[in-house]
Amino acid sequence: MPQISILFACLGNICRSPLAEGILRHLAAAAGRADEFLIDSAGTGAWHVGDPPDSRAIAVAAEHGIDISTLRARRVEAADFDRFDLILALDRKNLQSLRESAPAGASARIALFAEHAFATADDVPDPYFGGRAEFEDVYRMLYRGCASMAGSPKDEPPS
Repeated sequence: MPQISILFACLGNICRSPLAEGILRHLAAAAGRADEFLIDSAGTGAWHVGDPPDSRAIAVAAEHGIDISTLRARRVEAADFDRFDLILALDRKNLQSLRESAPAGASARIALFAEHAFATADDVPDPYFGGRAEFEDVYRMLYRGCASMAGSPKDEPPS
């Protein structure tokens, strides 16, 4: 079966995009479809390159049985625009940055996560300046969207 390659992109690659990467990996594996996906995440900015995800993102993921602690932030590279079939921006600002930095003739489809997952133009809010509740809200939104991509029957994360 052909593999679909997906890159999740947010600003610094320490909150939203590593959560999305971890959630989709987890759901694809649970659905027996892990081999069908190549999943990664990156940031449009370089502030956190090499850093692990935010400790609050790690904690929220872990509470739901997902380990993202080994992921490391990286910046979107020019090669990503041909390496991935689909690059999903977590908000419109990052969508614009991705479109502006895409090399001419790049093959990746660049889309807004919510547009792809829910057919809406909603941004996934950046929880960085918030608290635990904001990270949990983002987790739930990402889970619902990733469940639709993985073909998972669950549209709400288990409690």
